[in-house]
Amino acid sequence: MAGNSFGKIFRLTTYGESHGAAIGGVIDGCPAGLMIDIDAVQNDLDRRRPGQSSITTPRNETDQVEFLSGIFEGKTLGSPIGFIIRNKDQKSEDYALLKDIFRPGHADEVWLKKFGHRDHRGGGRSSARETASRVVGGSIAKQILATTGIEITAWVSSVKDVFAESEISKLDLSQIEDNIVRCPDPVAARQMISLIEKTRDEKDSVGGTITCLCQNIPAGLGEPVFDKLVAALAQAMLSINATKGFEMCSSDGIVNGFTSTQLLGSENNTFKSGITGGISTGDHIVFRVAFKPTSTIGKKQDTKNVAGEDVVLEAAGRHDPCVLPRAVPIVEAMASLVLVDNWLMGRTSRL
Repeated sequence: MAGNSFGKIFRLTTYGESHGAAIGGVIDGCPAGLMIDIDAVQNDLDRRRPGQSSITTPRNETDQVEFLSGIFEGKTLGSPIGFIIRNKDQKSEDYALLKDIFRPGHADEVWLKKFGHRDHRGGGRSSARETASRVVGGSIAKQILATTGIEITAWVSSVKDVFAESEISKLDLSQIEDNIVRCPDPVAARQMISLIEKTRDEKDSVGGTITCLCQNIPAGLGEPVFDKLVAALAQAMLSINATKGFEMCSSDGIVNGFTSTQLLGSENNTFKSGITGGISTGDHIVFRVAFKPTSTIGKKQDTKNVAGEDVVLEAAGRHDPCVLPRAVPIVEAMASLVLVDNWLMGRTSRL
């Protein structure tokens, strides 16, 4: 199956299904001599893992990563880095009902139409469980970028109709991990948590947005035509489960892609942008990603079975009432993969 690899020079290939024995990946193109901070990789996985708080799925995976190759005495060898994350808390029996029923909002039906065979347990390969492998690859990419001074930070900027402060200078980003929703606006964070808890108790779900800030980006990253830096970021973000929108923001976070359409050119041109003509300018890069409400909910929903008959589904299983808090490290990981790939490509642009 195509589409399991991401990147040109720094390339991540992932494998595994939600209820299989394990998930994992192979990183190719990582330069030799990088001292890997395994604890930092595990910390990023811990931020994504299920069961971490009262507003996430209760599935309790430790998500302990095991590196199988490519690292010796703590340093990368320049050879492929193989890793595995074993699944330990699957409850496949919760999905027995779904063998012949398509879940609303999921890839169940289209997967069957495309491949003729599917793993109905938690969505199989189409499950967001796959994103744990992205976090491992992105965490190593982040460590390469750190050697250049590049920093990537993401946070929850809205949940349904609760919005955090958008002007980045007014936020204390050191507070992102101070609350379970990962929002650096304390007032908005409390409102978000309350809303998610209320929605969870009603057996429903909510969506929202994540904002990502990329700092200390050198000018000149990205290619001017099909491989524009903004296009690579958009592809990376929209490849994450449950994403429904991507927009660039001004470097201070005040103006975003869609509100800029309401400005005059003379107004919009006063705002700095981290990408122009598909190439980084040297200013901060800021973008925002929209996530839909979690599709699997406890309420009864109309759907169809494999025979095309109308049925009513009352889903079992363990699911997030809001995916946003766990998606923060995934957004950071995908941004890191894009930027490290473009940074490595940029080293070939001139003599």
